[in-house]
Amino acid sequence: MVNSQASGVPPASRSCAGCGGKIADRFLLFSMERYWHTRCLKCSCCQAQLGDIGTTCYSKGGMILCRSDYIRLFGHSGACSACGQSIPASEMVMRAQGNVYHLKCFSCATCRNRLMPGDRFHYINGTIFCEHDRPGAALLNSHLPPLQSSSVLTDQKVC
Repeated sequence: MVNSQASGVPPASRSCAGCGGKIADRFLLFSMERYWHTRCLKCSCCQAQLGDIGTTCYSKGGMILCRSDYIRLFGHSGACSACGQSIPASEMVMRAQGNVYHLKCFSCATCRNRLMPGDRFHYINGTIFCEHDRPGAALLNSHLPPLQSSSVLTDQKVC
């Protein structure tokens, strides 16, 4: 995303990709090979004006995103934490401890059963275990503190 003065822009190129109107403002934004009013280049999720919050924006699946929403939706890399493959913008995902997973990849490390919404699981040192296969399950009455558990929740497709 580039913030530039409109004086160097040919008049024919000064229509906004967001609203379609002419850009007569002193400043305009250039992003994704198109020009934008500063008020029109917004995050598809949080509606923040991207020119006001930084110098970068992200685009995936037809959405324009601020850094925070891109990371929230697709993780730091936009890839599944289990298989490393890209996660399409339209695909539903599972999340655990800030990591993002394809639905098919969110499974127990021991039995490989896929965890479904509502299933209880344990996330230990970056590894997912179902309730049955969690390490230390046989030691429930030992001196060890109880393992932290969570319920599986799916995220929405988009914001």
